[in-house]
Amino acid sequence: MIRRLFWLSLGAAAGIAGYRRLTTLARSVSPAVRIRGLARFAADVRDGMDLYMERHPGRAASTLDSHRGRKQLRGPADDGRARYGTDHVKDGR
Repeated sequence: MIRRLFWLSLGAAAGIAGYRRLTTLARSVSPAVRIRGLARFAADVRDGMDLYMERHPGRAASTLDSHRGRKQLRGPADDGRARYGTDHVKDGR
């Protein structure tokens, strides 16, 4: 039990010391380097979105818009609920 406590304490101390060193190192990096990195990331995101928009032209109608203008079909006689003209293959309808 004492041996486990020793290793637990040693691991906690090493973790705290490592965290403090990494924090100090991160703060020492100049703000210009961080801003440059963020600008590069934002440019990558914009390029990715442009590529996405090229591959997916047009705007699809929302789910609610796709139901407008469809006639309602009556469900099976046992449930009597109205349903839209969709094919429910998994239900066998």
